[in-house]
Amino acid sequence: STLLNLLGALDRPTAGNYILGGEDVATLSDDDLSRIRNQKLGFIFQSYNLILQYTVMENIEVPLLYRAGNPPITSEDHDRCCALAKLVGLEDRLDHRPFQLSGGQQQRVAIARALVNDPEIILADEPTGNLDSVTGEEIMQMLERLNAEGRTIIMVTHENDIAARAKRQIYMKDGRIAGEGIF
Repeated sequence: STLLNLLGALDRPTAGNYILGGEDVATLSDDDLSRIRNQKLGFIFQSYNLILQYTVMENIEVPLLYRAGNPPITSEDHDRCCALAKLVGLEDRLDHRPFQLSGGQQQRVAIARALVNDPEIILADEPTGNLDSVTGEEIMQMLERLNAEGRTIIMVTHENDIAARAKRQIYMKDGRIAGEGIF
């Protein structure tokens, strides 16, 4: 999680350099960090982090509310959210709230939300950790499709079978890189 917080510009490095989109994260203002997070990164959390009072559609729309200049959500934005809901198989659940959804459906909302601003990089923290094996497989297939479309996926997992599906694996132990490849 610490690594994803650094990569996601949620935390600043205390030493060294982290260059994201040509910018040194350690030197950026809070506003600039917010801009980079909103434009370049999509987050998928193990615990989904959905807003319980919001519908599926409203949860997908949340990142749109934080765009530079705070423009209102347009009909094109709404259409994009609908298309993303369809992509993740939730087009018939747009008015449901998180408590009315299964864990797999909640994770699909989180994926749609992560994609709404068309990020270059998706950071996924244990995206299958709270799911049964069938739903976890569906989520992995979705992430693999997104990667095949050209998105960078950086995923943290403790599951060797999930890690084995990645094009590159980097292992960490005690906060340090311990090796690379299948272990």
